Amino acid sequence: MTTILRASGAAQLLSHIPVLTGFVPRHSIVLLPFCESRTIGALRFDAPDPASEDSDEIARFAATAVGTACRVPDTDALAIAFYLDEPLRAEAHDTPPRSALPLSDLADELMRRADACGLHLVEVLCVGPDGWSDYRDPARIVHPLADLPAPPSVPGIAEIGADQHSGAELPQVDLVEKERVGRALLALEQALSARSTHERVDPRAFAAVLAVDDLPVFFESVLDRPENLPPFSTAALLWALSRPLLRDVALVQWARDIDAGDRSLQAQLAFRGDPATIPSDLGEVLLGRGPRPDADRLGVALTIVRAAAARAPRAQRIGALTAAAWLSWARGQATHAAHYLKLADDIDPEFSFTRMLRVLVDGSVLPEWAFAAARPS
Repeated sequence: MTTILRASGAAQLLSHIPVLTGFVPRHSIVLLPFCESRTIGALRFDAPDPASEDSDEIARFAATAVGTACRVPDTDALAIAFYLDEPLRAEAHDTPPRSALPLSDLADELMRRADACGLHLVEVLCVGPDGWSDYRDPARIVHPLADLPAPPSVPGIAEIGADQHSGAELPQVDLVEKERVGRALLALEQALSARSTHERVDPRAFAAVLAVDDLPVFFESVLDRPENLPPFSTAALLWALSRPLLRDVALVQWARDIDAGDRSLQAQLAFRGDPATIPSDLGEVLLGRGPRPDADRLGVALTIVRAAAARAPRAQRIGALTAAAWLSWARGQATHAAHYLKLADDIDPEFSFTRMLRVLVDGSVLPEWAFAAARPS
């Protein structure tokens, strides 16, 4: 079902942005591409330092932001909203309150770039801790935040996060649960070795070994228990995600389906230094190319790997953390992806997959499927 949010002015448009993004942006610049009179998405960028006067940096930022918006199919208009930590009022006793507005040079450059791309500007607004204003208002009057309506309630939309970082923290896990998973990992490694030595091991570890004997089936089965994966299943998942070949199979499968997982596993096993053995449609999934994945399926997979990372001994977390970073990036949550990459970097800054993802996230590179034609909302 499509929900229509109608905005009759600047204040109402600002009230809709938390619904469109899922959080209240902070220290951010949000671009809303429009098709005719309807929004077709929301793009968030970290705001530059307001003290910076580097004209080259301003030009690069504006080119990247507007260029990204232009990649959204059918975009013919743009709304821009700055969310800044700095007060907007130049003088506390101005009547009415007026301001030069922080980052005015950047706002001007964004408007210039949008005009050069033939985009109609719907609004160019700024929100600060002391009010909100309009960059195109010659008077630059700062309006009270109380003038902004509350975000509308939309069926199917989860509770709006406090800011773009909300929800990125790993789940809280008690020490007993971590100890269980740590012991399960040791038992799993022992069971894998015991295949040739026939030594006695925990039968639950043997069951986990049998589970990973058919990895696509295992990766599919964990989607059924995202909130309550048993310790030995969690250990098996951590073991698989810590191995780049198997981690890639999991990510491709979660982005597609079990058949893609089967094909990816067979291709990875046949890989002997020859990239031609990897089907191009599967290899490009990790680069964000191809059909748009099911967002709910990716979300369930993200819940699973976040829980696994939270339960893992620190040294065994990196595979799950990089998987969480990729899944977040694939869902368009670059801020969350950056958080998991930072946690992974703290463990091993030389991990190759982390470095690849860092290039994409730091460069504001979104998956190509993020720009697939979407229905206006």
